[in-house]
Amino acid sequence: MGIETVLPTDSVLTTNLNRVVNWARRSSVWPMPFATACCGIELMATACSRFDLARFGAEVMRFSPRQSDLLIVAGRVSVKTLPVLQRIYAQMAEPKWVISMGACASTGGVFDTYAVVQGIDQFIPVDVYVPGCPPRPEMLIEGIMAIQRIIDQENIPRDPSGHRRALNIALTPNYEPKNQPLPVTIGAT
Repeated sequence: MGIETVLPTDSVLTTNLNRVVNWARRSSVWPMPFATACCGIELMATACSRFDLARFGAEVMRFSPRQSDLLIVAGRVSVKTLPVLQRIYAQMAEPKWVISMGACASTGGVFDTYAVVQGIDQFIPVDVYVPGCPPRPEMLIEGIMAIQRIIDQENIPRDPSGHRRALNIALTPNYEPKNQPLPVTIGAT
């Protein structure tokens, strides 16, 4: 009871090859996690049944850069681990995408020190910035969906040498923190 029952037996289904390739690419984004801090826990939570990243075709976490096309940098990056991150990015096949997850990966966060990189976009091109400290799993899913929309539209900007340019999409938080229900008091009254 699939599509073959609706179509006549002697029909031809045609489409644009680019649309089929983009559909396949969008539906099978394979992320490579580079989790170094608390954002990594939120990254792991996206694969649980409550958030179910598998709905978007991105549940196959690959730990080999040659088998992945989406690099998710979750957490702070120190100066010592920066060459490792750059090597992983260089080993990924084109087209490749990068998500900077959390305040530490995007701007260094609260770690304004000489040992922490103050934004990975100074060293590798970032496509989507997911804000928060740590960001909710829904925000990461929204970032993956933003990359999927760009892939589906085939809007891959290229520089004059033919390399893909970063998209620099910044997501806005889709939630608002609520105030605490009770005021904090010290001492007995």
